[in-house]
Amino acid sequence: MTNVPAAGPNFLHCWRLNGHGGAGPVDPESVSLETSGQEALWVHLDVNDEASQSWLRDESGLEPVIVDVLLADETRPRSLSTDRGLLVVLRGVNTNPGADPEDMVSVRVWIEKNRIISTRRRRLLSIIDIQELLKEGIGPKSPGSFLSSLVTKLADRVGDFIDDIEERVGEAEAVMATQDQTQFRQMVSTLRHQIATVRRFLAPQRDALDRLYRQPGDWLMEADIRELRDEADRITRYLEDLDLARERTMVLREEFLGQLAQEQNSRMYVLSVVAAIFLPLTFVTGLLGMNVGGLPGLESPWGFTGSIVIMVLAAVGLAMFFRSKKWL
Repeated sequence: MTNVPAAGPNFLHCWRLNGHGGAGPVDPESVSLETSGQEALWVHLDVNDEASQSWLRDESGLEPVIVDVLLADETRPRSLSTDRGLLVVLRGVNTNPGADPEDMVSVRVWIEKNRIISTRRRRLLSIIDIQELLKEGIGPKSPGSFLSSLVTKLADRVGDFIDDIEERVGEAEAVMATQDQTQFRQMVSTLRHQIATVRRFLAPQRDALDRLYRQPGDWLMEADIRELRDEADRITRYLEDLDLARERTMVLREEFLGQLAQEQNSRMYVLSVVAAIFLPLTFVTGLLGMNVGGLPGLESPWGFTGSIVIMVLAAVGLAMFFRSKKWL
């Protein structure tokens, strides 16, 4: 990373690609003069910085509509090909420490034949990966290969996220078997939220990549187009995996609700049987509890014993009847 004066734009990365997989640093103060030549210039800016915003508007030489997209707070994945260059907006899963993966980070890239301008508002590790590759001399060799490398790095982390989602769906299935209702509901709710959020941005990203390789500019070589096509197919497979994971969570939720309904029905059934057995007993006790004259057994020492025998026989008889009907 290049040290930048406080008064100047915040160039997070500033490199001149050598065309062989490596890159050399460029003085940030001379970036505006480094816009011509055979080797491509790559600058990466943090547009939270006002000086960087001013540089894009006043010194980058870009059209206002392109600058507005590069500076936008939030935007969905898209691609736009013009006579001058290519504008691409992509999203990657948030792998920053302490962040939610589904809180996807946006990166905006403007590509010309000999210049790359990328911007971000939050750190994206895929950009850092490309910088490390350039330091090792195995990075992108051209603006087109830079774009394909960026798309590949973003897709790699999306793949890791989907693998984690599938593993956690399996864990949710195990939790459902243990009947831990609170933990299961929390797991399924979190999974469905993450799947929906990532899919919301991944679908338009697939469409943006599809447009890229179908309507490429002169700055994309045939190898770059093939790689972008492969990555678009890869994103399509990830979307299918997300759809499958979402279906699995829906099936789990339905099975869980079915289990709850079955348990509630079983409890209500037991309560109904018990109530039916005790219904005649309640009738007898209510009848004998009336404070009126002429009740049978009132003066007999065997009255209470007889009442108990009658109630026991009634309860046993009902229990045997329910068992014969297989209700008990």
